[in-house]
Amino acid sequence: MDSNKNTPKFLGIAYLIQFIGSLLSDPLSSAAIGVGNTAENLVSISSNVLFLRAGIIAEIVTAIGIIVMTVLLFIVLQHQNKTLALVALSFWLIEASFLVFSSLAANALIPLSQEYVLAGSPDPSVMITLGTILLETKEFCYAIHMLFFGLGGILWYYMFYKSQYIPRALALWALVLMPLMPIDVLLFLLGIGLDSILRMAILFPLIAYLPYEGILGIWFIVKGIDDSGSEKKQGE
Repeated sequence: MDSNKNTPKFLGIAYLIQFIGSLLSDPLSSAAIGVGNTAENLVSISSNVLFLRAGIIAEIVTAIGIIVMTVLLFIVLQHQNKTLALVALSFWLIEASFLVFSSLAANALIPLSQEYVLAGSPDPSVMITLGTILLETKEFCYAIHMLFFGLGGILWYYMFYKSQYIPRALALWALVLMPLMPIDVLLFLLGIGLDSILRMAILFPLIAYLPYEGILGIWFIVKGIDDSGSEKKQGE
C-alpha cells in the first residue's frame, strides 16, 4: 500500500468523529421532535430548540466525518480494486449528501414551530401541512442515507476482508451486518409497518454494528493498517 503512514491515524480520527456525531445526533433530534402528530411535534420543537440545533450540528459533523472517511478509505483501498473503491466512494458521498438534506429539513422546522406556537397553534392549518412535509422529508432523507451507507459499507469492508489490512474477523463483523442494513429502509420506503418484535429483529444489525466504528477508529489509530503480509494483487 502506497498510502502515507499517517493516513490510518487520520482515518481513525475521522471514524471516531463520525461515530460520536452519529451517536449524539439521533437522540438529540428525537428528544426535540418528540412523538405524536405534527401539531404535537411542532410544539415540542418550539420548546426544545436547543436540543434540535445540537442534533443538527451533530448530524453535520457526522456528514463531514463521512466525507473525510470516504476520501481516506479510497486512498487506502483503491489499489485493491479501483472500480469498487470508486463505487463505494460514490455511495458514501451520496449518503453524506442525504444526511445534510435531512439536517436542512430539520433546521426549517425550527422557525416553523416558533411561528406555529405564536399563532396560537391553529389546527388544522397550512403550518401543519408544511410541518408534515418537512418531517416526512427529514425521515425520507435519513432513510435514503442509511440505504447508501449499507451499500457502500458492503464494498469497503469486502475490500478490507480481501486485503487483510485489518484482521479478517473485524472486517467480517461489518461485512455480515451491512447487507442486512437496507432491509428496514426498504420496508420504510414501501410503507410496510411491522409489529415491535419483528421490527427489533430487523433493527438488530444496526444495534450490533453500533460500537463497530468506534472500535475500528481506535484500531486504526493504535494499530494502523497491516500491509506486511504477502503482496496483494490489484483487482483482487
